[in-house]
Amino acid sequence: MKSRKSLKSLVVMAGLVAGLGMNAQAMEVGGVKLDDTVKVANQELKLNGAGLRTWAVFKVYAAGLYLPEKKKTVPDVMSVTGPRRIRLVLLRDVNNEELGQAFMDGLNANSDKTEKAKFVNQTMKMGEIFASIPKLSKGDTITVDWIPNSGSHVLVNDKRVGEVLPDLAFSNAFLRIWLGEKPVDNTLKQALLGS
Repeated sequence: MKSRKSLKSLVVMAGLVAGLGMNAQAMEVGGVKLDDTVKVANQELKLNGAGLRTWAVFKVYAAGLYLPEKKKTVPDVMSVTGPRRIRLVLLRDVNNEELGQAFMDGLNANSDKTEKAKFVNQTMKMGEIFASIPKLSKGDTITVDWIPNSGSHVLVNDKRVGEVLPDLAFSNAFLRIWLGEKPVDNTLKQALLGS
């Protein structure tokens, strides 16, 4: 009887230790915990890197980039053929105009005219998605999942909004907002690349 009690205590302790280990794997950025792994299209993705988007003295959002395996360079990230995810957790209230304009500025700064012409319809649809969200509050999330043979799925607070955006070139251009030659935040770019 005593040995059963001891065994039961060991099992409980092992469970607690395992639970603590799992929580330690979540990365904290700006007070936001980002999961170490997520599932997209039935595939496990790893947190490649995470960081803060700051503007002047304000923390705007925490961002995490998820890939099937860790990548350290922009060309390697862009060559990923499987699913991938970028997740933003807002650290302040933002209206849709501010957010939409920030994304458009990032797209324009990191795409040339020829490239932009290829996905102008998807850019307009992304604009419609932002226009449909009147306001985002601190703690709200924006997630964009690239799923091969489907496209980019935009989720706000884990609920899909708008149409699927099917073009990989658009998905790459969207990622270049953070990873391009003129990223919205150089420090965040390095953080997303795990540097």
